[in-house]
Amino acid sequence: MEKNIGGSLEIDSDKIVFDDIGPEFIVKVYNPKLGYRGVVVIDNRNLGVAKGGFRMTPEVTAYEVSRLARGMTFKNSLAGLPFGGGKGGIRYDHRSISPAQKKAIVQDFAKKLKGLIPDFYISGPDMNIAEAEMEWFASANGSWNSCTGKPAKYCKAKKCGLPHELGSTGFGVALSAVAAAKHQGIDIKGATVAVAGYGNVGQFAHKFLQEKGAVVVAISDSRGTLYNKEGLDWKKCWDIKNKKGGTVTSSKEGEVKHRDTIYEMKVDVLIPAAGSDVINDKNVKRVKAKVVVEGANIPMKPNHEAILHKKGTLVIPDIIANSGGVISSYAELQGYSPAKMFKLVEEKIMPNVRAILKTMDAKNMLPRDAALKIARDRVLKAKK
Repeated sequence: MEKNIGGSLEIDSDKIVFDDIGPEFIVKVYNPKLGYRGVVVIDNRNLGVAKGGFRMTPEVTAYEVSRLARGMTFKNSLAGLPFGGGKGGIRYDHRSISPAQKKAIVQDFAKKLKGLIPDFYISGPDMNIAEAEMEWFASANGSWNSCTGKPAKYCKAKKCGLPHELGSTGFGVALSAVAAAKHQGIDIKGATVAVAGYGNVGQFAHKFLQEKGAVVVAISDSRGTLYNKEGLDWKKCWDIKNKKGGTVTSSKEGEVKHRDTIYEMKVDVLIPAAGSDVINDKNVKRVKAKVVVEGANIPMKPNHEAILHKKGTLVIPDIIANSGGVISSYAELQGYSPAKMFKLVEEKIMPNVRAILKTMDAKNMLPRDAALKIARDRVLKAKK
């Protein structure tokens, strides 16, 4: 079913594939006064209310959001959570507006989705959307349960927000890297790591992996790559990146290289942690990492994962690796403390990664295929 709320929207919906899983709804919103367009794709609700955050970028499309929503269907299934899959997107350049303008757009988006939230869809943070935006969203929508990733001070009764700024997604990515490295015979202590994308996920993956003894030799953002073969300290890198207008290329801790060189570095573990399709036809054959852990959503297409697998690179797919965020979302709705949330992330992700790798080895399958088989079976079984 396709609905229009608040006006027409033309963003690439003709490519969306409909199958036995979904999508169930494509909801498009438009506000000519504020000048933004938005979309929510509710992919499947067999296991529960559709759960997935929304992003704000100048190029987001309905097709991209549909792929992300399907990923959430399977991610929530694999994590054993009572959620279906959904995702949202606002097509606007966040860099060109003031905080007040951004707040107006986010709150208008939240109000237009009142008919869906929280019975059909629960939102959360994604690219360029963080805890402040979640507070704006919830207050405008009128339901505390309308989204997760809210600030810790934003409470209702005994339940408080668990912002993704605590690092739940990056923690899960780090755990996935540890398990994948072990499977490949690599001791995480002393293993070399490159983190492509230095937002919330990339920063926390850096922190937690360094604490486990890994050597993060490269990090990157939209301006370039910072490289130091002796390793980069997460605290110093955070200090530079998190200043207003900060970029990793301002650091004096290493050598500055072109942004895309990070994907071709000879490291034990590569973590693509920002943006879709960053590993593609142009660079996939030049990836030299022994392990790739997908910190971002859909950082490459399945055919590129297959190319890497064929040459011996183990790829841990996004639907497993970065599920820490949605596990945290469940913990928030249950009123868990941060400590209990991190424990839950570890209890779910480590066994999940091991189960996928065991299926991969036993049935000679690609890691994603092994994960999707388990996830798909659970979703379709729930329908019955």
